[in-house]
Amino acid sequence: MKLCKSHSELSKSRLKIRQTSPRYSALTEPKTLSLTEIQTEVLDTDSVLLEYALGEKESFLWIVTKDSFQTVELPKRAEIENLARLTYDTLMARNKRVKFETTDERRARIEQADIDFLDYSKALSQTILAPAEKYLTKKRLLVVADGALQYVPFASLIVSSPINKGQRTKDEGHFLIEHHEIVNLPSASTLAVLRREMNGRPLAPKTLAVLADPVFDVKDERFQTSGAKKRLAPKFETVALTKNTETVLAKNLKRAVRDFDFEDEEGINLPRLPFTRREADSIFASLPNNQRSKILDFDATRNAVFNSGLSNYRFVHFATHSFLNNKNPELSGIVLSLFDENGKEQDDFLRVGEVFNLKLPAELVVLSGCRTGLGKEIKGEGLVGLTRGFMYAGAKRVVVSLWDVNDEGTSELMATFYREMLGGKKLSPASALRQAQISMLKDRRWQNPYFWATFTLQGEPH
Repeated sequence: MKLCKSHSELSKSRLKIRQTSPRYSALTEPKTLSLTEIQTEVLDTDSVLLEYALGEKESFLWIVTKDSFQTVELPKRAEIENLARLTYDTLMARNKRVKFETTDERRARIEQADIDFLDYSKALSQTILAPAEKYLTKKRLLVVADGALQYVPFASLIVSSPINKGQRTKDEGHFLIEHHEIVNLPSASTLAVLRREMNGRPLAPKTLAVLADPVFDVKDERFQTSGAKKRLAPKFETVALTKNTETVLAKNLKRAVRDFDFEDEEGINLPRLPFTRREADSIFASLPNNQRSKILDFDATRNAVFNSGLSNYRFVHFATHSFLNNKNPELSGIVLSLFDENGKEQDDFLRVGEVFNLKLPAELVVLSGCRTGLGKEIKGEGLVGLTRGFMYAGAKRVVVSLWDVNDEGTSELMATFYREMLGGKKLSPASALRQAQISMLKDRRWQNPYFWATFTLQGEPH
């Protein structure tokens, strides 16, 4: 009964928002554009739109450029989603937890997963991209995925054409990101709505705000250095989120992460992300003090999100855990500092519904250092909900991750990403993300797609 009531209240809230906010309806349920509208309002001469529709008996890919339109028939949903799951699972092998697994067994399992990934990525690419290969002559691909494809990083799909520099043979192929910028869209209509809404909007006066390295645990070492009173409370994961705890925070987070695999018999453990601090320092390096704001530790709270003037910044960066919940998309959100300096628990899980209430006219919002996953349902509503939440709040673009990211690797990628955007080159976010991913691909430490392919850009491609 409580669950039914919750869903009923949520439906009523959505109905009320639709009635009072045409912009909400336009972004969450945009009207279907005609072919001419897509070609004139969405596409330029450097872009091609790939829109997928998966069906029980057959699927379709619509390929649209500024001056052409093609329809390609694809296999049924089950076949495509099976390949998508296998591709995703092999990329996620480093995150998988196997009880009683030895170090050697883990190493062997990951090595086999890397080999399997090459096969699955090629097979999926042959299934969903090869039929469109002769149309992929533009530098930028705008992808409207469907179903499980929303969780496949197209950047890591292996296409058969050899690259010119000879790093790989023809049989080995190359990653799609090596030749194309890749931008994901909830729908072509969403991009059209964004452009209409933001046409002529002035840029925010300041450059970058970062919220990073929140406090998740009452035994965090920062309690010893913050000047706070030393508390003798047990650990966060065994009190605030134990199965018997019924605080508001515990309920919200337990519900949000119910479909993930890192909850044990004691509760939920959210590890600190220490490299997010270095990440913040790296991306701040070239910016003057009056153009940047760094919100760390106990200050990285929900209150800071609403009341620290984030609307004055063109780029807003969250370096913390996030959850994309597909079974209950309304439970998707961002985890901020869960305790104040005195060790008092606070409900600082920023849920997607609250994101819709932000005023954030940013050029880009980045969710870095996320804990995300497919959950039990593989539909992508959590991803779409969080992305559209930030777009409704005013963001032109959102960068999110598709799986648990490596803390140190992400720090490296983000430093390059921001340097390409804010440094001398002044690249667009889509182009900067591509360059950062290629840079990781060329680094032996991070060349596996697990480290760089997790981040996808959603929204405005320019």
